Amino acid sequence: MNNTEWPLWEVFIRSRQGLNHKHVGSLHAADQDMAIENARDVYTRRQEGVSIWVVESKHIVASDPAQGDSLFEPAANKIYRHPTFYQLPDAIKHM
Repeated sequence: MNNTEWPLWEVFIRSRQGLNHKHVGSLHAADQDMAIENARDVYTRRQEGVSIWVVESKHIVASDPAQGDSLFEPAANKIYRHPTFYQLPDAIKHM
């Protein structure tokens, strides 16, 4: 790796109101410490974040969109997971 070619990092921030981390963008940094500091400076300027995750992009693995049908097909066979079999009480609203 050339000194001018720092690895790409994906940045995830958890906001004060949220319970989960959300992907907010990417940045280049020499190491994980620099990535966290740069992410703080770039993506939490208004102090809205309470937690930062950085992951080097080369470590992220994704499913192939072309194989989506075969990947998610088994879930269609599990009809017991669908809420159509359950009777909800009238007191429960907005479901």
